[in-house]
Amino acid sequence: MKEASGFFNCFALQKRFVNRTERNYMPKISVIIPCYYNEDNIPVTTQALLENERLFPQEVEFEYVMVDDGSKDGTLGALLRFERENPGKVKVVKLVANSGSYNAIVAGMENATGDCNVVITADLQDPPSLMVKMYEYWCKGLKLVIANREERQEGFFKNLFANTFHYLMKNFALSNLPDGGFDYVLFDAMVRDEVVKMKEKNTNSLFLMVWLGFDYVSIPYVRQERKIGKSRWTLKKKLKLFVDSFVSFSFLPIRAITTTGFFLGLGALLYGLFVVFAKMTGLIAATGWSSLMMVLLFVSSFQMISLGVLGEYLWRTLDASRNRPNYLIDKVYYTGKNDS
Repeated sequence: MKEASGFFNCFALQKRFVNRTERNYMPKISVIIPCYYNEDNIPVTTQALLENERLFPQEVEFEYVMVDDGSKDGTLGALLRFERENPGKVKVVKLVANSGSYNAIVAGMENATGDCNVVITADLQDPPSLMVKMYEYWCKGLKLVIANREERQEGFFKNLFANTFHYLMKNFALSNLPDGGFDYVLFDAMVRDEVVKMKEKNTNSLFLMVWLGFDYVSIPYVRQERKIGKSRWTLKKKLKLFVDSFVSFSFLPIRAITTTGFFLGLGALLYGLFVVFAKMTGLIAATGWSSLMMVLLFVSSFQMISLGVLGEYLWRTLDASRNRPNYLIDKVYYTGKNDS
């Protein structure tokens, strides 16, 4: 088991960081997996996760928190089979309706009990074996370890959208984001508790971990092509995520409206002075209807876009003030080790 070499020194270091002195203390890793129409993925993914445990020392305990995000196929049945086959190790959290993967992740965090936690997708595009290296960094005291996508084995348009999304987020919203974006992350229980406590709406729960300001290390990897099933991550959901993320972490759109409005006002003032001067001196003839309509259409378009941007911020403020839950948990399925 060469991969596990050096873990015992890391384990001793982490015990100092978490102030645990019990001789029989066993660190627990909670693996949180949001699931949506993953019936065919579950048997393959769960088998890979169980095999991945062999790379860790025996002192490490695993907990799997599988969140069914309102799937209408056989995902819940596949998750329940996994839970029955591994009593005391698996929790299945069934949400009442589809709430979005990032809300499902928070629901998983709320039910996780590990000393550190891992979020990984159910489609096996992210390699579970990377978890070993991530855990080793946690052992050294880091509370946040991010696996950032250095490259994607996906289609051109998926890559284009993802790269554009993360470029804009990094350069205009969260400057401390890693390059390439991420969905695969390991974080300490302290980070988990802070994210759950915030109860933010219409946001990106993974980006909140970076926003909190904890030091982190990023590990680049190549995201694999999906081999089983079809992604439900539609363009509509991607666009909503982009708007939610950008509005949650940046005031750039409002600042852009203010700046553009200032320059438009300045231009209108200068043009007005020029028209008065030209009228008094007879420098130019009176302008026609076409130029006037162009100005009106341009300014009106800018006003409508400005109202739309302001509306996005105002609607999110209203949604937060109503204090409606981000998700509803229908039932948590869990069989204790002594209940099987």
